[in-house]
Amino acid sequence: MFVSLLITTYNWKEALALSLHSVSAQMVKPDEIVIADDGSQDDTRQLIEQFREKIDIPIVHVWHEDDGFRLSAIRNKAIVVAKGDYIIQIDGDVILNKYFIADHLELAEKGFFVCGSRVGLGPLSTRRLLCGYDYNPSFIKQGPKYMLNGIRSHLLRRYLAKRYAQKNIPRLRGCNMAFWKEDLLRVNGYNEDLTMWGQEDTEIAYRLIHAGVKKMYLKMGGVQFHLYHAMASNENEAFHSKVLQRVIEEKIAWCENGILK
Repeated sequence: MFVSLLITTYNWKEALALSLHSVSAQMVKPDEIVIADDGSQDDTRQLIEQFREKIDIPIVHVWHEDDGFRLSAIRNKAIVVAKGDYIIQIDGDVILNKYFIADHLELAEKGFFVCGSRVGLGPLSTRRLLCGYDYNPSFIKQGPKYMLNGIRSHLLRRYLAKRYAQKNIPRLRGCNMAFWKEDLLRVNGYNEDLTMWGQEDTEIAYRLIHAGVKKMYLKMGGVQFHLYHAMASNENEAFHSKVLQRVIEEKIAWCENGILK
């Protein structure tokens, strides 16, 4: 199985550097890294070139011009380019536990997509990481809110994978998901009608389910640490929610404005 790690980024090269460092330290490495760049400036490209010389994982940089928040569009471009049968999707502002890829591959199963969780870092922890004062974020320091998201357990991971998922379909994080590429193509990828932030991950999850792909939840594994930052604008939330509701009510699987337009 050829595995592509898809990383989304936009004008935060310092965070992307931390994320790529954590990828290079994985116990099981992906076969390639595909960076979906939503219009970053040239310093991000320069950083990626530097990492190409540092790590032994091929890096593909997929970029389009900055024309506002177009996460769905750049993810679709990256999905097309990705060589992997299996695509693990993260954001460029997360730091991965060294078993992150291994935990995801443990649950890779035909007919399923996988959703994981995250440990949210506070402003102080984030500053320390970005300034190089800390290299090993800990879920314990983040308080009880994220306690269960930072623990690894093989037995609980397997037990919860299918039981927890079916009761919590809308509950997912786009920064921690995994798909078979053929399933993404079956639903025509992400809906590019959804611009700005919000619901794009839930919307594709429901379409996958309507296409016959079931959800698994990666709990007690796939640990990642999300750097603190201000929330993106969700001014289109009302429209996004309307699109999502139609997908749910009409059991829509295919989006017209996706990979194949």
